[in-house]
Amino acid sequence: MAQQSSAKEVDPEDVSKVIVFLKEVGASSSIPDDCCTNDSYSNILGRHIKVHKIQRGRLICHLSVKPAILNFFDGIHGGAIAAFSERMAIACARTVVAEDKEIFLGELGISYLSAAPRNAELIMEASVVRSGRNVTVVAVEFKFNDTGKLVCASRATFYNTPIAKL
Repeated sequence: MAQQSSAKEVDPEDVSKVIVFLKEVGASSSIPDDCCTNDSYSNILGRHIKVHKIQRGRLICHLSVKPAILNFFDGIHGGAIAAFSERMAIACARTVVAEDKEIFLGELGISYLSAAPRNAELIMEASVVRSGRNVTVVAVEFKFNDTGKLVCASRATFYNTPIAKL
């Protein structure tokens, strides 16, 4: 008995449309050399933020929405928001967790509420919600600098692991 293929042939026109889309969003571009170095992630993020205030359990930074962190629709990319949320939460947690304790991210939840367009100026505010012996929870809010309107909110849960003393 002959086997029948369950896969349908892909329409060449559909393939062409997907290729055009990928080229338009830059998926076919080569990766710049400065993004292939150690900790380039920090360099890319660091170009967009300026620290405003650091206090115990609180961190405030300014964020400029520039082309490197935009999505196809000319607004801040959700992945960039996630990356900034993670970095802000780590920095804020470090203001209350002793340096002899390692922390690792156990959970990061983000609520995207509004789009932030190109050249928007945002305020990122991170604050420790709870910090105990084993768990630290940090909330991060992104707001428009001029109106105070909330763009997104995130909550990060870190687990603290004490370093063994030998």
